[in-house]
Amino acid sequence: MSVEPGLSARTSLVVTPELTARSQGTGDVEGLSTSTMVQLMEAAAVKAIEGRLAADMISVGTVIDVTHAAPSPVGMKVCAQATLVEVEGRLLRFSVQAEDDAGVVGKGTHHRVIVGRAGFAERLQSRWGGEASDTLPGR
Repeated sequence: MSVEPGLSARTSLVVTPELTARSQGTGDVEGLSTSTMVQLMEAAAVKAIEGRLAADMISVGTVIDVTHAAPSPVGMKVCAQATLVEVEGRLLRFSVQAEDDAGVVGKGTHHRVIVGRAGFAERLQSRWGGEASDTLPGR
């Protein structure tokens, strides 16, 4: 399969009290946290290329540059869209935007890089000093 500009996907959620900046400790407001908006945008980018990489390849997020320009209250649905705008070797550049029922709440760019699944797992494990994966915290 191939990864080419124009691939696009949407993800959505309904803002719950757990997704607010106050609940997540990132502000003192009862609106959607910026970190949750970013997560929604990244999920849309992943969904846009879903099924298009070889089984031994994955994409990892490397850059996110967004503005969060308007609040979304608890109970409101928020949708994020990611559109692949450029492919440069293994680098994927996406345009991302989030909106709720009242309009655009955030927008920007997101970069992902295509990497080998096994190599990334080894690199991740090496960050623990090369310990076996069954000795990592939470295992």
